[in-house]
Amino acid sequence: LQMLEQQVVGGEQAQNKDLKEKHKRRKKYADERRLQLVAALQEANEDSSERALLNVYDSIQEEVRAKSKMLEKVQEKLQAAETEIKDLQLEFGLEKMDYLSTIRRQERDLMLCQQLLDQVQSLVRRDCNYSNLEKIRHESVWDEESGCWKIPEPVIQKTHLP
Repeated sequence: LQMLEQQVVGGEQAQNKDLKEKHKRRKKYADERRLQLVAALQEANEDSSERALLNVYDSIQEEVRAKSKMLEKVQEKLQAAETEIKDLQLEFGLEKMDYLSTIRRQERDLMLCQQLLDQVQSLVRRDCNYSNLEKIRHESVWDEESGCWKIPEPVIQKTHLP
């Protein structure tokens, strides 16, 4: 009797696994869609602007009140957005000032190093490869791994007279 009942309940296709999977997928899709609709309805309840458009009002005063509340909420959102924009602009301005001061400081440091090099270059022996700074700059290579310049070693070139 139970075997007959199991076969009868669900019709002729009670044992069809493909049909069961199809039913499960449809049910899962329906549940997801239902959750999406519930979320949309809750959002619509929170946002009275759509509700105000769908309501039928008994009097003009009631409509004015509802639209005034809606206007106040929109103005609050606008004010919050404007405040956020001002905060972001202020933060951007502070970062810009910090970057500019860093650039100025680095330019001063670079000028100091350049002036020191110009002064020291005259003290370097002429038979040393460091007497020509342009040649040293050309031979120097930036090393990504260590994050510093690879500068050629100083070499003194002695010339022998016959």
